[in-house]
Amino acid sequence: MSTIPLRLENVKKLQAKRWENEDHWDTLNELLVKELEEILLIEPENTSALINIGAVYSDMGENEMALEYLKKALNLGSKDKNLFVNLAIVLVYMEKHQEEYLEYLEEAEDKTEDPLTFKAYFDPQSR
Repeated sequence: MSTIPLRLENVKKLQAKRWENEDHWDTLNELLVKELEEILLIEPENTSALINIGAVYSDMGENEMALEYLKKALNLGSKDKNLFVNLAIVLVYMEKHQEEYLEYLEEAEDKTEDPLTFKAYFDPQSR
Protein backbone atom coordinates (compact mmCIF):
# COMPACT_ATOMS: atom_id res chain seq x y z
CA MET A 1 0.00 0.00 0.00
CA SER A 2 1.25 3.45 -0.89
CA THR A 3 2.16 5.87 1.86
CA ILE A 4 1.82 8.84 -0.49
CA PRO A 5 -1.68 9.92 0.69
CA LEU A 6 -0.49 9.88 4.31
CA ARG A 7 2.61 11.87 3.35
CA LEU A 8 0.41 14.41 1.56
CA GLU A 9 -1.81 14.71 4.65
CA ASN A 10 1.31 15.44 6.70
CA VAL A 11 2.46 18.02 4.14
CA LYS A 12 -0.92 19.75 4.43
CA LYS A 13 -0.65 19.81 8.25
CA LEU A 14 2.89 21.20 8.08
CA GLN A 15 1.79 23.82 5.56
CA ALA A 16 -0.91 25.01 7.97
CA LYS A 17 1.65 25.25 10.79
CA ARG A 18 3.73 27.78 8.80
CA TRP A 19 1.25 30.50 9.71
CA GLU A 20 1.61 29.75 13.42
CA ASN A 21 5.43 29.71 13.20
CA GLU A 22 6.38 32.63 11.00
CA ASP A 23 9.81 32.75 12.65
CA HIS A 24 10.46 29.38 11.00
CA TRP A 25 8.78 30.21 7.67
CA ASP A 26 11.86 29.58 5.49
CA THR A 27 12.78 26.36 7.27
CA LEU A 28 9.24 25.01 6.99
CA ASN A 29 9.08 25.93 3.30
CA GLU A 30 12.35 24.07 2.70
CA LEU A 31 10.93 21.00 4.49
CA LEU A 32 7.75 21.17 2.43
CA VAL A 33 9.65 21.44 -0.86
CA LYS A 34 11.96 18.58 0.12
CA GLU A 35 9.07 16.27 1.07
CA LEU A 36 7.06 17.13 -2.04
CA GLU A 37 10.09 16.60 -4.29
CA GLU A 38 10.59 13.17 -2.68
CA ILE A 39 6.94 12.29 -3.33
CA LEU A 40 7.35 13.41 -6.95
CA LEU A 41 10.41 11.18 -7.34
CA ILE A 42 8.17 8.23 -6.44
CA GLU A 43 5.08 9.45 -8.31
CA PRO A 44 6.12 12.12 -10.85
CA GLU A 45 2.54 12.52 -12.05
CA ASN A 46 0.95 12.95 -8.63
CA THR A 47 -1.17 16.02 -9.27
CA SER A 48 -1.78 16.68 -5.56
CA ALA A 49 1.97 16.92 -4.93
CA LEU A 50 2.40 19.11 -8.04
CA ILE A 51 -0.37 21.48 -6.90
CA ASN A 52 1.05 21.70 -3.38
CA ILE A 53 4.64 22.33 -4.45
CA GLY A 54 3.30 24.99 -6.81
CA ALA A 55 1.48 26.64 -3.89
CA VAL A 56 4.62 26.55 -1.72
CA TYR A 57 6.75 28.08 -4.47
CA SER A 58 4.10 30.78 -4.95
CA ASP A 59 4.17 31.52 -1.21
CA MET A 60 7.96 31.85 -1.48
CA GLY A 61 7.62 34.34 -4.36
CA GLU A 62 9.04 31.84 -6.87
CA ASN A 63 6.21 32.29 -9.35
CA GLU A 64 7.97 30.92 -12.46
CA MET A 65 8.72 27.69 -10.60
CA ALA A 66 5.18 27.62 -9.19
CA LEU A 67 3.70 28.02 -12.64
CA GLU A 68 5.84 25.19 -14.01
CA TYR A 69 4.49 22.70 -11.43
CA LEU A 70 0.91 23.93 -11.69
CA LYS A 71 0.90 23.73 -15.50
CA LYS A 72 2.18 20.15 -15.26
CA ALA A 73 -0.77 19.25 -13.00
CA LEU A 74 -3.11 20.96 -15.47
CA ASN A 75 -1.60 19.10 -18.42
CA LEU A 76 -2.05 15.82 -16.52
CA GLY A 77 -5.78 16.55 -16.39
CA SER A 78 -6.27 17.59 -12.75
CA LYS A 79 -9.72 19.03 -12.05
CA ASP A 80 -8.86 20.13 -8.49
CA LYS A 81 -10.32 23.49 -7.51
CA ASN A 82 -7.06 24.44 -5.75
CA LEU A 83 -5.14 24.00 -9.00
CA PHE A 84 -7.23 26.62 -10.77
CA VAL A 85 -7.19 29.01 -7.81
CA ASN A 86 -3.40 28.65 -7.49
CA LEU A 87 -2.91 29.26 -11.21
CA ALA A 88 -4.94 32.47 -10.90
CA ILE A 89 -2.94 33.59 -7.85
CA VAL A 90 0.40 32.99 -9.57
CA LEU A 91 -0.73 34.85 -12.69
CA VAL A 92 -1.87 37.82 -10.59
CA TYR A 93 1.52 37.94 -8.87
CA MET A 94 3.23 37.69 -12.27
CA GLU A 95 1.12 40.67 -13.36
CA LYS A 96 -0.41 38.85 -16.30
CA HIS A 97 -3.45 40.13 -18.14
CA GLN A 98 -6.69 39.97 -16.20
CA GLU A 99 -8.36 37.69 -18.78
CA GLU A 100 -5.71 35.02 -18.15
CA TYR A 101 -6.31 34.64 -14.43
CA LEU A 102 -10.07 35.30 -14.53
CA GLU A 103 -10.43 32.30 -16.84
CA TYR A 104 -8.89 30.06 -14.15
CA LEU A 105 -11.10 31.57 -11.43
CA GLU A 106 -14.19 30.91 -13.54
CA GLU A 107 -12.98 27.35 -14.15
CA ALA A 108 -12.54 26.87 -10.37
CA GLU A 109 -16.14 27.83 -9.57
CA ASP A 110 -17.69 24.44 -10.35
CA LYS A 111 -14.76 22.33 -9.11
CA THR A 112 -14.22 20.71 -5.73
CA GLU A 113 -11.09 20.80 -3.60
CA ASP A 114 -9.00 17.68 -3.25
CA PRO A 115 -8.61 17.14 0.52
CA LEU A 116 -4.86 16.56 -0.01
CA THR A 117 -4.16 19.94 -1.64
CA PHE A 118 -4.08 23.53 -0.47
CA LYS A 119 -4.29 27.05 -1.83
CA ALA A 120 -1.38 29.43 -2.16
CA TYR A 121 -1.56 32.47 0.06
CA PHE A 122 -2.97 35.54 -1.65
CA ASP A 123 -2.66 39.11 -0.47
CA PRO A 124 -3.40 41.63 -3.21
CA GLN A 125 -1.58 44.35 -1.25
CA SER A 126 1.59 42.36 -0.61
CA ARG A 127 3.47 42.55 -3.89
